[in-house]
Amino acid sequence: MIKLENLTKDFIRLRALDGLDLHVKKGEIFGFLGPNGAGKTTTIRLITGLLQPTFGRVIIGGIDMAERPRHAKHQIGYVPDHPFLYDRLSGREFIEFQAQLFLLKPDNFKPKLDELTDTLSMDEWLDERIESYSRGMRQKIVMVSALIHDPQLIVLDEPLVGLDPKAAKNVKDILLRRSESGTTIFFSTHTLSLAQEFCHNMAIINHGRLIAQGTYSELIEKQDPDLETAFLRLTEEPSEAEIQDGD
Repeated sequence: MIKLENLTKDFIRLRALDGLDLHVKKGEIFGFLGPNGAGKTTTIRLITGLLQPTFGRVIIGGIDMAERPRHAKHQIGYVPDHPFLYDRLSGREFIEFQAQLFLLKPDNFKPKLDELTDTLSMDEWLDERIESYSRGMRQKIVMVSALIHDPQLIVLDEPLVGLDPKAAKNVKDILLRRSESGTTIFFSTHTLSLAQEFCHNMAIINHGRLIAQGTYSELIEKQDPDLETAFLRLTEEPSEAEIQDGD
């Protein structure tokens, strides 16, 4: 569902991504891990078409993002880490606006809207202005708007931030059901226990480069009791003495 080929992104005085190759299968729940500044959010913005690569290709469901961006983006539902919302709109108006961007007719999306808002316990707040929402409620509205068009790929950057335990459980249940029906889930998180529990496969990047990829059992070694230990081992910076020895 996702194919990244030699994906490279340069900013002024910084190479944020350096030749990233990644393949995510249809229906897979894929965790994208790395330290702060590793290139995770840059990768997500390239996958969703919000940034253009310096080199390389992004292919979504067989469609090259550079050649047919509208068709590629139509397959994606995106939940960013810091979503932008129109505070003067109600939650319902914002979701309807998002549905209209995907050319959905009200008869097609209203049953989905009712189902999703009921699952996430947003019914009583749906007609209130977004400016009155807590961070968790904003996250729920963005989640609903990302799912309203039944995307084949759901991309999430820290999907459970701001959610209470019940809401987090509901979101995980929604994503699991979507995965079971063939939707691909790609998410970035610092919550390693979530990735360990939830993902079919994972990738770890550091300094814009892929350093490990595989299932949980493939990423850990015999001395690693959990994913956190494996992550710290894989992303550990070499000491000055080790660098000198390597020279």
